[in-house]
Amino acid sequence: MIKFGIIGTNWITKQFIEAAQSIGWQLTSVYSRKSVTAQQFAAQFGTAIDIYTDLSTFFAQGNFTVVYIASPNSLHFSQAKQALLAGKNVIVEKPACSNSAEMKSIIKLLRQHPNRYYFEAARHFHEPLFKTVTQQIKHFTTLQGANLTYMKYSSRYDAFLAGAEPNVFSLDFSGGALQDLGVYLAYNAISWFGYPQQATYYPYKLRNGIDGSGTVILNYPTFNVTLNLGKTANSYLPSEIYGLKEALVLDNPAELTSLTLMDEQQQSHLIAQAAPENPVLAEVRDFNEILTDPANLDNKQKMEDWLAVAVQVNRLLTHLRQTAGIKFPADELAEI
Repeated sequence: MIKFGIIGTNWITKQFIEAAQSIGWQLTSVYSRKSVTAQQFAAQFGTAIDIYTDLSTFFAQGNFTVVYIASPNSLHFSQAKQALLAGKNVIVEKPACSNSAEMKSIIKLLRQHPNRYYFEAARHFHEPLFKTVTQQIKHFTTLQGANLTYMKYSSRYDAFLAGAEPNVFSLDFSGGALQDLGVYLAYNAISWFGYPQQATYYPYKLRNGIDGSGTVILNYPTFNVTLNLGKTANSYLPSEIYGLKEALVLDNPAELTSLTLMDEQQQSHLIAQAAPENPVLAEVRDFNEILTDPANLDNKQKMEDWLAVAVQVNRLLTHLRQTAGIKFPADELAEI
């Protein structure tokens, strides 16, 4: 049985815990800056759960081998680093790091501690339908690019409009649309088409300089890929990947519930449809397969393959922010 601890007491943490418990993991430790918050959150998931308000004590005394980190983006790097140094395996919510310098530091630490496991929790990357898209693209004799859209009105945007500055709309916390929803689209583009030759981000910046929405243009040798992303509006447009006379149509490139092929006769063919389930269950199953058999060299290689994609995604996001003049305080600390 895998015993795990968590940092972060929000809705995504709740989904992760429910998925992990459904396959037999045991939640043993909860960290939060406020004891009351941690106790109220932990009460939903069992009784024998230890509460910590000091992070060093959490890592030193917590009875767990794996930590799931879902704190504000700017804290992901330092908390993951502390976890690895404490001998813990790490699952960190996307984005794993604020910039490429932080990611390089994590990679260096992993090389120094080869028995540690580190995963970026980009949930859709582990969905069967994600892999189906990858295979379907290979059937195209000619690939002519894609338009991928993920725009979802943030539950925190009303507070921002009222004058507050929630973490997800804060430069201090490495927030913004690109760092949140854009991560999904970056995983799509890099996994399906490779790393682009050139990439530019055209954001719409809010009053504090954070990107509320934007458009990314990725240039490849024979086609372009456009990414539309935003946290200040809802989009219901499908996403499309273009062959010569055919196209793959995704209802949503991040939530991945269905994939349709439009053939050259403009006939529609449903290729795959996902069964409704906890949206993080697929990734938890993948992590579980590796963590329950850590000595398996194939499992170690699988983690390395996933990590290589995460590094490229982080590199691309860092570059895109730089093209748009979006700077985080974390960038100065990391000296990118």
